[in-house]
Amino acid sequence: MNNLNDPPRWNIQPEQGGGEAGAGGGHQWNYALLVPMLGLAAFRWIWTRDSQNEIQKVKVQYDKDVSVIKSKMEARYRDTLTESRRAVAMLELELEKEQQRVKGYQQALVSHSQHLIQERKKLEQEREALNDEKQKLVKSGAAGAALRDALEREAEWHQRASATLRELEGLLVERQNAYCSLIQPRDQRLEMEKNMLLKVVKNPVAAELGLESDLQDIFKRDKHCADLMNMDKRKNGSLMWVYLKYWQLQITLQKHKRAEEAIFDGRIQGHGK
Repeated sequence: MNNLNDPPRWNIQPEQGGGEAGAGGGHQWNYALLVPMLGLAAFRWIWTRDSQNEIQKVKVQYDKDVSVIKSKMEARYRDTLTESRRAVAMLELELEKEQQRVKGYQQALVSHSQHLIQERKKLEQEREALNDEKQKLVKSGAAGAALRDALEREAEWHQRASATLRELEGLLVERQNAYCSLIQPRDQRLEMEKNMLLKVVKNPVAAELGLESDLQDIFKRDKHCADLMNMDKRKNGSLMWVYLKYWQLQITLQKHKRAEEAIFDGRIQGHGK
């Protein structure tokens, strides 16, 4: 067995003897240091080369991944941009259609209002003509007495018609307020409109005046609302007020026509006969 206190010759000794110390001992020590240093250098070179290869592979793979992600992001951006432009184009088209529709409604409302104004002027002219005719009849003695009797008989009908219009005016004010309200449900307004139509259909006076179609026209066309700070309900609506004035003239004219028909039909006789 090897003696650890006296190792073989391959164990490096700093000095082997006096004669050999100066000759070969130093070279053995230098060689012993050179071998591990060369091994370490070789290991470092191999490790560095493998590390660089691994780093290069990682860099190449990273560049590929970044390129793929970049391509996907660019494609997604182009798709999103295309969709956004398409959506903007569609919104612009819808906006233009709505603007044209509103413009058409406004023109129709103006035209309809002008038509009603003309009708009202016509009714006023007819009323003035009837008033002139009434004055002539009043001055003619018996015919005048007959006309007075006929007008008195139609006064009750006129009062009922006027009361119907006053009630309808209040309902229209509330309906228009519901239309202009930002918090009142739409279903509530539709229910109000339905009840109003049923009321005028069942009311003989309203049916005689033909108010049902006029109300439907108001519900369809009157979209006027006062400003948001308005607290006066009667400032809402535009077409409805034109119709109310038209209806008032209509019942006045109808009163005189009913009286005239009563005289011509012989239901009213003059006091002189």
